[in-house]
Amino acid sequence: MTMILSSVLVLAIVGLLVGLMLVFVGNKFKVEVDEREAAVRDCLPGNNCGGCGYAGCDAVAAAIVKGEAPVTACPVGGQAVADKISAIMGVEAGDGADKKVAFVKCAGVCGKAKSKCNYVGIQTCEAAAIIPGKGDRACQQGCLGFGSCVAACQFDAIHVVDGVAVVDRSKCVACGSCVKACPQKLIELVPDKSTYAVQCSNQEKAKVTKAQCDVGCLGCGLCIRQCEEGAISLQGNVAKIDYEKCVGCGKCAAKCPAKIIRMR
Repeated sequence: MTMILSSVLVLAIVGLLVGLMLVFVGNKFKVEVDEREAAVRDCLPGNNCGGCGYAGCDAVAAAIVKGEAPVTACPVGGQAVADKISAIMGVEAGDGADKKVAFVKCAGVCGKAKSKCNYVGIQTCEAAAIIPGKGDRACQQGCLGFGSCVAACQFDAIHVVDGVAVVDRSKCVACGSCVKACPQKLIELVPDKSTYAVQCSNQEKAKVTKAQCDVGCLGCGLCIRQCEEGAISLQGNVAKIDYEKCVGCGKCAAKCPAKIIRMR
């Protein structure tokens, strides 16, 4: 009996000493957490989509509190979330960045984009993009149409329609998941208020482009000469609109022989 009581006493003492040691170590090495970080995190939608450029909502909340990211960092939450976070941080949110939406720079739908073969490989954009020829379309720089962007979107904002990915602007939150998923680099985030956009990415010369697609940009430069704001330039053989300068007059679209500068 004495042996049992001694064992229990020894265990109790050891347990007490270990507990005190843990408390001491915990206090000595504890990491101070800014209470604002938890408050900011509670304001965020919790999608962990990575559209802010950080690993998730916890990471961007920490960055906002440290001053490494603006209060408008969350593209999903938009202005409403930015206003809540600005109140926590004691700063002015302003009107934040203009809302953006994803835009697919390809108009080569069935009947417009020419076909060169019958592709029977793995039905994903990633697989088609790495094989010689890149699928069944003559234009190797256009939408492959297998929907990797659709699978990446958490908001049901993009679908393949008639062979080309199309964005539903009312659902898009500009998280950028589709941008990252597209192996063709066809999708970009543009200001939602923008009026016109060039819906092509084909960098071939005009003769080759016309042979590949009925609606490809010819790189002719007529749009540049029509724009009085200097908002259009050629990048390679494709027209590019500077949305900061564009006033939406539509003169470039009216003169485009390929009709590839389109009202959004």
